[in-house]
Amino acid sequence: MTWHASLALDYRLEAGRSVARHRHDGPLRILQSLYPEGDAVCHNVLVHPPGGLVGGDTLDIAVDVAPGAHGLVTTPGAARFYRSDGEPAVQRSRLTLASGSRLEWLPAEALCYDQCLAENRLQFQLASGAELMGWDVTALGLPHAGKPFLQGSLQQHIELPGVWLERARIDALDKRLLDGPLGLAGQRCMATLFFACGDKLPRVRRERVLDAARAVVEAHALRTMAGATSPHAQVVVVRALAPVVEPAMDLMKKVWAAWRGACWEMPAVPPRIWAM
Repeated sequence: MTWHASLALDYRLEAGRSVARHRHDGPLRILQSLYPEGDAVCHNVLVHPPGGLVGGDTLDIAVDVAPGAHGLVTTPGAARFYRSDGEPAVQRSRLTLASGSRLEWLPAEALCYDQCLAENRLQFQLASGAELMGWDVTALGLPHAGKPFLQGSLQQHIELPGVWLERARIDALDKRLLDGPLGLAGQRCMATLFFACGDKLPRVRRERVLDAARAVVEAHALRTMAGATSPHAQVVVVRALAPVVEPAMDLMKKVWAAWRGACWEMPAVPPRIWAM
């Protein structure tokens, strides 16, 4: 049996409070809205009760943020792409931000099990004045469990149309890509953190964001496998490779915390579920 599920999450600003409303079809849910930092920011946890995707499963997630609203979305655990018998398992996320809105897209990692056929797509549209902070962390296989990624493939897609596009196809049999020095160099976890805006960042602000990220990277254990860059005037990106998820996610969280101050002059208030 395959699952086809969809979720629409809408943030609106009502009397100074960011409010979330949602609609779902199939096994996707949003838990209670939380306000650990006051009314301005609404924290939500996105839950997929089956716990993973097999061949033929499709998850469609749409997040819309209205003018002036600020939402933060995370998940309680990894997205798991399990073994497939021939059909791909697909997760599509579309984030649409109106003028003056903010969104933090901070899901747990995606785990690609051996023999999976995974497709993970993230696309966002940003109006003038909108700002998005988010990440994508993906691990190939389960090294801690002694289950390497020996067969299967992952198609990955991150896009701000007309501005920034990252697209990759990783085949478990492509050893030059997985193990070569110009590929993943034997690492099995890839992490990308981005700060994207609906307008070009002024040079001074862009440099401040880059400097904040580089200071964190330089002090981190992954400093030789990570870096910060600005591929377009609307986007700042931090990329990292790691042998497993934990150090990569640790780096992403520390840069996110630094960026909250550098970008928005806000303290880093982590979602409560991260402490569980």
